[in-house]
Amino acid sequence: MAKDLKTDTEKMTTEIDLMENATYIVKDGKLVKIPTPPNGFGKQLISWNDGKPCHGVLEQSFKI
Repeated sequence: MAKDLKTDTEKMTTEIDLMENATYIVKDGKLVKIPTPPNGFGKQLISWNDGKPCHGVLEQSFKI
């Protein structure tokens, strides 16, 4: 689960900071924060299997 987020397990809800640029995935009732490219440029590719996210690829690029 993504850290530093307020979670209510009874209601199955989590509060996120809308001022932070981030990508999240919900899998099996858990919120997972996807890592960002280290230098700020790149792609996050998520693969799915049987309707669930199963793995991801983080591609890094750079500006010229």
